[in-house]
Amino acid sequence: MILAIDMGNSNIVVGGIDNKQIYFLERITTHTTRTELEYSMYIKGILDIHGVKTKDIEGAILSSVVPPLNITVKNAVKKILGIECMLVESGMKTGLNILMDNPKSVGSDMIVDAIAAMSEYPLPLAVIDMGTATTISVVDEHGNYIGGIIHPGLRISLDTLSSKTAQLPQVNLDIPKKVIAKNTVDSMRSGILFGHAGMMDGIISRMEEELGQKLNVVATGGLAPFVTPLCKHDIIVDDNLLLKGLLKLYIKNQ
Repeated sequence: MILAIDMGNSNIVVGGIDNKQIYFLERITTHTTRTELEYSMYIKGILDIHGVKTKDIEGAILSSVVPPLNITVKNAVKKILGIECMLVESGMKTGLNILMDNPKSVGSDMIVDAIAAMSEYPLPLAVIDMGTATTISVVDEHGNYIGGIIHPGLRISLDTLSSKTAQLPQVNLDIPKKVIAKNTVDSMRSGILFGHAGMMDGIISRMEEELGQKLNVVATGGLAPFVTPLCKHDIIVDDNLLLKGLLKLYIKNQ
């Protein structure tokens, strides 16, 4: 088993995975002020909760979009496991041909998602990751990463709406029953969720027009289950996409 860590701006996903199965998957909040000791306690706590002994873990890999925390989390892993944590970065063997103006600027999470998706789903692909930002990446029929979009995420949009308007409350992201809402809370929920679904549908349709091909669409991220049921496109939800991609990268770079 390896320890796979995906560090996003809002949450850090910590999972245990090998070629047979995913043993555990948990999330902790990302805080740039936490020390390596604090992160080591959180990660060790996750292992203890799931009954995983440190000797059961043969390696570790980290994908991060929060560079200031990279060394902190790597040191936290070493403190617990006594091994070096591999970092997803430019220069790694990925097997993915990135056709971008500056390939090094592509987020590691987007690369990991694409690597996992193209190994499990037919090409060409649109890969959606719904976190702090919603990203949609495209892998063409030849397995090339050809680009995509970055859009403000659901939670950012909702929190901004609540914080910048005096009379609008904080609301939970429950799936609305209909678009035309009858009260303020439901109106906000409907606007954010159906609006995001409409954005995704519109972007995917435009991507298909540019490519001249129909895209197979797979989505991941904690918010994907709230939005994908409202989309008109057929979208496969794969919660474990990042973990599977991290395992593939770890094996390829051993």
